[in-house]
Parts: sequence; structure tokens; C-alpha cells
Amino acid sequence: MEISAHPPGTPAWTDVTSPDTAASAAFYSGLFGWEVRSGGPAAGGYRICTLRGTPVAGLGPQFEPGVPPFWTTYFAVTDVGSATEDVRAAGGEVLMSPRDVPGQGRVAVLVDPTGAVLALREPTGGSGTGLVAEPGAPVWHELATRDPDKARAFYGRVFGWASTVHPGPVDYTEWLLGGRGVGGMLRLDDSWAPEVPAHWLDYFAVDDLPRATARVVELGGGITAAPPDRPMAVARDPFGAHFGLLAPG
Repeated sequence: MEISAHPPGTPAWTDVTSPDTAASAAFYSGLFGWEVRSGGPAAGGYRICTLRGTPVAGLGPQFEPGVPPFWTTYFAVTDVGSATEDVRAAGGEVLMSPRDVPGQGRVAVLVDPTGAVLALREPTGGSGTGLVAEPGAPVWHELATRDPDKARAFYGRVFGWASTVHPGPVDYTEWLLGGRGVGGMLRLDDSWAPEVPAHWLDYFAVDDLPRATARVVELGGGITAAPPDRPMAVARDPFGAHFGLLAPG
């Protein structure tokens, strides 16, 4: 599905860091069919990943040695400066103050009160994610945290999200904005290793999950989780950045 605008409070972009952007570009191109192009001379090595010519994600160099590669979820805001102050007031911390990113807009990176990193994006440049919910494009964004109540209070204040809980063997929370689902949340319980931090996970749609997971391994990545009763898997790229695969029913 093509989209041209991202309402405030909705996922607007996602990108991954890498110590070898050429190798990462080859991995994700081989997995999702992306074409990866340079963001331009002012982009500092940042690359734009496209599907049929439409931007779906970003790929940037790993600027901080010792920090493992990771995916970051960006959420749309109308004023990144004002939203950053809302983050502080709601108990979050700012890791990168608002700044202009060529071709992407004005962005800030923060950490929520439960420890999960995310980003804000004001679309002063670039349209953000242009395709969603089709093979090779982002389809879902999920928060994993050990303190769901604290997360509800934070995201409700910053983005105006409501939430509803879907009961099951493991209760699952769906984030809602104007009655529309914009993401999910699960609780990191005792079944998770204690060293796993709170985090956001970006899922990309695939049309054949077994084939996609096999392809991840063929390309040098790995599969971290693949529940037999769910049409999803958690994968890692060759440098350890985690992302999700989802076969929409």
C-alpha cells in the first residue's frame, strides 16, 4: 500500500546502522528485493532503501564503535522541538537533540522511561516510508518492555495513544490512535533473558515465511525466534541488528 503522509503519532520511517553498509545493502537487497542508493554527498554515508523506486527504509554507518548495530523506529511529529520537550516532561530522555538530516527532515533520538530507544521525525524534507504492509515493506512496529504500565503513560502523553489488551497465553497490547492500530506491545516476562533490554522491533512483510527465514540464513543472518503457532519470526542481519518478519494473514 502506498502512503504519502504520516499523521502525527504514527510510524514514519525506520533505519538500521551497520559497520559495513555495502554488505548490509547486499543482505537486505537479497532478502527483500530492495534497491539501495546513496543519500547524497551531504548524507555522511547514509543510504536510502527503495522498493519499486519508493523509499521503505534507511541504512547508515555505525558511527559509535562498540555500539551494536540496530534498527530505529521513527514516529511522526509536527514539531520535533516541542515533542522533545514533551518527552522530557513525560519521563523520557533525549539521546540526540533535534537536528536536520538531509533528505529526511528534522529528527531527534530518545529513550522512553522503560529503556526503549526510538526517534521523532518532523517531515521538513523527504516523505518518509512510502510503502507499507506489502512484501518487503514495513508492516508492524512492536515495543517489548518490562513495565507496560509506565509505557502506556508515556506514549499516551507524548503521542496521544490509547491501548487495548488482547488476552491470550501471553497478553498482547495494541496501540491505538484515533481508533486505528499503530503498533503493539508485549511484556518482557521471566521467560526472556534478563540482559534483553526494552526495545522497539520493526517487522517487514513477507509472502512466504519459511522461504524468508531460510533466505535470512542463506544470506549470512540468523533466526532468533520463530513461534510455530504464529506467522512471524525475529531475525538478525549478519552484523546482529534484529528485525521482524511477518506474513499477514
